[in-house]
Amino acid sequence: MARILLVEDDKSIVNNLTEYLEDEGFDIDSAEGQDQAIRKIKSNKYDLILVDISLKDGNGYAVCAAAREIAQIPVIFLTASADEFSIITGLDMGADDYVSKPFRPRELLSRIKSVLRRSNKGSTIIELDGIIVDSAKGTVYKNGGEIFLSALEYRLLLVFLNNKGVVLSRDRLLEEIYDIAGEFVNDNTLTVYVKRLRDKIEDDPQNPTFIKTVRGLGYKVGD
Repeated sequence: MARILLVEDDKSIVNNLTEYLEDEGFDIDSAEGQDQAIRKIKSNKYDLILVDISLKDGNGYAVCAAAREIAQIPVIFLTASADEFSIITGLDMGADDYVSKPFRPRELLSRIKSVLRRSNKGSTIIELDGIIVDSAKGTVYKNGGEIFLSALEYRLLLVFLNNKGVVLSRDRLLEEIYDIAGEFVNDNTLTVYVKRLRDKIEDDPQNPTFIKTVRGLGYKVGD
């Protein structure tokens, strides 16, 4: 479970984001301002920092600098500042990404997962029921033998493995794989790719036990 420090002085944003991200399986800690955030970074271990550039106490740039200097923690800026200077300044300081307010929670979630993958925090090996994925190398093995997936099949498999035990609706899956094939991804396409993925990873594709269909709700991998 990745631990995230949310540095934000708007309590409604803190409450809403904390609830949302915890429901997605993250461990969330929070700080209201610059000084409190830096103290927490020095005394705790975090996998990612979400920080607003504008804080009542200090600013996000100082928090970013501390995160990079103290523990090389990845940083995503949350900012209402859409001006180019703020964005460039943050990226030049070592931030990994930024999301402009107001943002969609699903978009932020996608950015978080992307930054965590790039930062290689924790193991890059994901294993479940004889399927092993090395996300650093982009390779997939079934019972010791390598299997070859298309980009969209691989992305779909990662979505399932990153949400073990969670029932994923078809709409949710379409959102998650949209950035791979854009406008070509529709409900029929999803059906085709779930079938193709099952053909490659299931022992008996006609009676799937890895990617389970939850009737009327969607699909689930793992318990």
